[in-house]
Amino acid sequence: MALVFEKPSTRTRLSFEVGVRELGGNPIVLRGDEMQLSRGESPRDTALILSRFVHAIGIRTFEDELVEELAEYASVPVINMLTAGHHPCQALADLQTIRERFGALEGLKLAYVGDGNNVANSLMLLGTKAGMQVAVASPAEFAPDPEIVARAGDVLVTQDPAEAADGAHVLYTDVWVSMGDEADADRRRSLLGAYRLDEALLARARPDAIVLHCLPAHPGDEITEELLYGERSAVWDQAENRLHAQKALLELLVTSRPRNLPASG
Repeated sequence: MALVFEKPSTRTRLSFEVGVRELGGNPIVLRGDEMQLSRGESPRDTALILSRFVHAIGIRTFEDELVEELAEYASVPVINMLTAGHHPCQALADLQTIRERFGALEGLKLAYVGDGNNVANSLMLLGTKAGMQVAVASPAEFAPDPEIVARAGDVLVTQDPAEAADGAHVLYTDVWVSMGDEADADRRRSLLGAYRLDEALLARARPDAIVLHCLPAHPGDEITEELLYGERSAVWDQAENRLHAQKALLELLVTSRPRNLPASG
């Protein structure tokens, strides 16, 4: 499997490398600046070449369009390991973690509080597909993509974190300053200061509610240290489940379908 990283990574790289090896495969890590993509080779040509050498392609990059173009021309599965618009592999592990804690997903309420970013987008899309009630609380400046909200369907979008957290089974947050947002860090922290996941917000959720964070975390910003490391935290199970969820994804996409090799292959 070709693992293309145009953005830094800890959990994604570890989980995919370990997962591929545990499934009996060989991960090939390719940094963006080591590939001809960085020198103008087209995504189409990259997809055609990679398809001749590997059984699957994973890419962690910036724009969704690059992943879409690779998928259009590749003859092997292409997995979005993270883009500016989506983080689907993270959401798969999140849903696995929630199901482990509650036994099922349908009818549960998931409240996401903070920047309406790629993580929020994937939680809305996958959470509603699994029958969950999803609420997203963000300041207007960082509200989730309206097109994603429309695709997800029955999602509560609010500027009030308390409204989102009321009766929730799961409280979820992410960093306030994502990769590429560093130049805007002060403004982001100012606008998101009221969206911290803390004891007061958790008190509005159900007594058995759990806390999730996709990591890396910055205790004191988007989440308090007490919640991140507390008894209600499922964050470390959530991080481990990246491995298990992605192995299941690879099992589905790769080992259950024949490799599409050209006649000369």
